[in-house]
Amino acid sequence: MNELTIHLRPKSEMPLYEQIYQYVKKDIQDGRLKSGERLPSTRALCRHLEVSRSTVELAYEQLLSEGYIESRPCSGYFVAEVGGLYRLESPSRGKKEIPRDTGGRFLYDFTPNGVDLDYFPYGVWRKLSRESLLDDKAELFSLGDSQGELGLRRAICDYLHQARGVNCGPEQIVIGAGNDYLVMLLNTVIGNAHKVAFENPTYKRDYRLFRTLSCDVCTVDMDASGMNVEKLAASEADIAFVMPSHQYPLGIVMPIKRRLELLSWAGAKEGRYIIEDDYDSEFRYKGKPIPALQGYDRGGRVIYIGTFSKSIAPAIRISYMVLPPSLLEAYRRRGAFLHSTVSRINQQVLQRFMEEGYYERHLNRMRALYKGRHDVLLAALKRVRVKFQITGEHAGVHLLLRFDTGWTEDELILRAADKGVRVYGLSDYVVGQDFGHLKHGDAPTIILGYAKMKEEDIMQAVRLLDKAWG
Repeated sequence: MNELTIHLRPKSEMPLYEQIYQYVKKDIQDGRLKSGERLPSTRALCRHLEVSRSTVELAYEQLLSEGYIESRPCSGYFVAEVGGLYRLESPSRGKKEIPRDTGGRFLYDFTPNGVDLDYFPYGVWRKLSRESLLDDKAELFSLGDSQGELGLRRAICDYLHQARGVNCGPEQIVIGAGNDYLVMLLNTVIGNAHKVAFENPTYKRDYRLFRTLSCDVCTVDMDASGMNVEKLAASEADIAFVMPSHQYPLGIVMPIKRRLELLSWAGAKEGRYIIEDDYDSEFRYKGKPIPALQGYDRGGRVIYIGTFSKSIAPAIRISYMVLPPSLLEAYRRRGAFLHSTVSRINQQVLQRFMEEGYYERHLNRMRALYKGRHDVLLAALKRVRVKFQITGEHAGVHLLLRFDTGWTEDELILRAADKGVRVYGLSDYVVGQDFGHLKHGDAPTIILGYAKMKEEDIMQAVRLLDKAWG
């Protein structure tokens, strides 16, 4: 068993748990820690390093989440089998830049969609908007760069590198009014002669959008690690649409081994791509955010899509797409003639919002807010008399309850509605008829979103659910 002699720097700005996490991760990547090798227990390591046990546990939890290590019951922690690892390298920083309506029937609504707009920084946004127009900037009212304002693309590029481990330059970023527009633009760039595979269950809007664009679409089963790569290969799809950092709606975090398998699938045949939808990775309540799949891509096969709809407000309507270098020329030929769909004024406001530190402060505030609601919901659910398994916790703004009762999903929803509480079924996100057992079988699953609910409302709503299901 490796003793993990780690030289911690107590005065460093990097937290101690992250120093431990980075050390172990690098040793695994460099091969100094071999697959199957046993790691020290949290108790032994905290004594050895003279740190709190919670510090070590937090580092191990992050490594578990990313799939670098695994926990074996009654045995301890071991280095996982991850195959050939990609290193997350810093990008080149050269100067090259190529220009169900409730109808009042419900007292409480656990909708998994939306954000709490009560905490939107209206004053700051108003101030930045006013200042952006002070100098009579006539150019802001003319058509700008089709890819979006260079200043905003630079700000997004810096943020993605620091927060998500994304390797890109501003010339790879295209800004658009929402993910729907970017998907349609992508279809223009790569054409619709592709078969696109989706996780099942999934966010149906994207599935329907690709169908509307006349693409051949299919679904691929998932396991505990995400999309099954063997079944993906059997599907004959050449594009995989995935949400590896926090799958919607199941909340699965794709471990490193599965990510590398997915990248290997994409690299095995020319013309294969992965679309990575990173819709809410900012909200993670244990450890730090999981690095993006794009950061491990060395073959130019990942198309990364992100949005500010979850982190700021849906009405901002600013999303972005990071194209791999291999698609830049195709974009310039087929898509660059389209004008940007986002106002230059809004782009400049968002740019300043990010550059002046407001975005980071807003994220920290919302993360703390949602974590508080997440913790209150988990604590309240422990007092519910009916038995269920909770999954998808510690990230995002929703979790799932998997029931082992004789009730169907519909019955659970109706019982809750009778008490004035609206809940949602997993079956709403299932594509195809072969999965009807999720709705009517032995394991009905309910989705509870908490972003738009106050803590006191969460507690009262769960009391009503206890009466409905208890």
